[in-house]
Order: sequence, then C-alpha cells, then structure tokens
Amino acid sequence: MNPIDLTISRFVFPRMHPEGRRFVALAALLAALAAVLWWPLILPGAGLAYAVYLFFRDPDRVTPTDQAVIVSPADGIVSIVDKVPIPAALEAGDDPVWRVCVFMSVLDVHVNRMPAAGTVVSSCYIPGKFFNASLDKASEHNERRLYLLRTPRGERLAVVQIAGLIARRIVSFVREGQVLACGERLGLIRFGSRVDVYLPPGVVPAVLPGQIMVAGETVVAKVQDHG
Repeated sequence: MNPIDLTISRFVFPRMHPEGRRFVALAALLAALAAVLWWPLILPGAGLAYAVYLFFRDPDRVTPTDQAVIVSPADGIVSIVDKVPIPAALEAGDDPVWRVCVFMSVLDVHVNRMPAAGTVVSSCYIPGKFFNASLDKASEHNERRLYLLRTPRGERLAVVQIAGLIARRIVSFVREGQVLACGERLGLIRFGSRVDVYLPPGVVPAVLPGQIMVAGETVVAKVQDHG
C-alpha cells in the first residue's frame, strides 16, 4: 500500500484537471499584462490565476467498496431531496423516484463522478437558461446534460448535470455504452452549478438537505438486497 501524501504541496498545489489548463494560462497571461501596465496589480492578478487553478482541482477520492451503495456525484451541499419522475428526455417512465440535488458553489471541486458502477445507457444534452442552480426550476429550464445508468445488478438510476447562474459549459467525459466504476470521473461543470441523482425505484435517500457531500465518497443511499 502506497503511503498517503500529507505534504503541504498536496493542499496548496493539488492536481488540476487538464480541462483547466487553458483557463489558468489565460488568467496568468492577463495577470502578467496587468502587472506590466501597473505593477501593483501583480498580486491581485496572481491571486486570480491561483483561484482559477483551484477551481479546476481534481483530488483523488476513496470510493466505498460496497457495490450496493450509491455515492454523491458532486461536491457541495444537498439543496433538495424530493420524489419526482426521471426527466422525460431519458424515456425512463413516469413513476416518481427519490431525487437528491447537490449544489456546487465556486469554491467546491467541480469534477463530477459516477454515483455507482454501471453502464451509460443513454445521454442527452439540453440547452437552456442560467437560473441560480439552487432553485428547483433549474431542473427544467437550465442548460443540462442527462445520463441514464444501469448497474451490474440491474438497477436503473439517472444523473443530471445542471449549469448554474455563472456556469456556461457542461463537459462530459463519457459516452453511451461505456462501462464505468463507482466514483469514476463523469464530467465537469464550469464555475458554479448543480448535479441531481435520481435513485433506483424503491431506494430511499440516506441524506438530508444541508448535508455536505464529497463526490465519489459520501453515501447517498444503499440498495437493499432482495435476493
């Protein structure tokens, strides 16, 4: 077993996802130009570039080994727990299931992860508006990317990435038919957003609004073994 990295560099300079490289380079360039025009701007410019770097951080996560658990797909705070049908665009029926919505602020890690091991059965992108992602209407009106997943046990669940008030781009890392492990990287949303997970029929959430979530680690629910 490899030793755990507890060095200062892990926390000050965490690993960054490749998606952020050009944004950090642009922020650094703007900081350099501002410093050339007026040198006191060098510190604020460097701070901005570092903030952009931290936004795209992509830390490792320790995913539970229990195949029956469903984990949070996003870092952030549970904003809504309710019972609604899976979005019609995924053609998964009209029966209500439990939905857990995780709101991500600009301070949270924005790399999203698979809530369970399984196959991406279908995926679709829906353009839309950019309301505050913490509002319930964001599920129907905002830009979003939807995924229908099927676990090896046959359970069906869904994940929806929702762009927020500041976010303007949803990036998907997966394709239809792809098989992924629980906690594997699913996608990323830039600069504040929300991710909803629709639990399998009959599965009850084990989290409450206001609870802090860690993508790929915090258990949202557990599928009961009916065998």
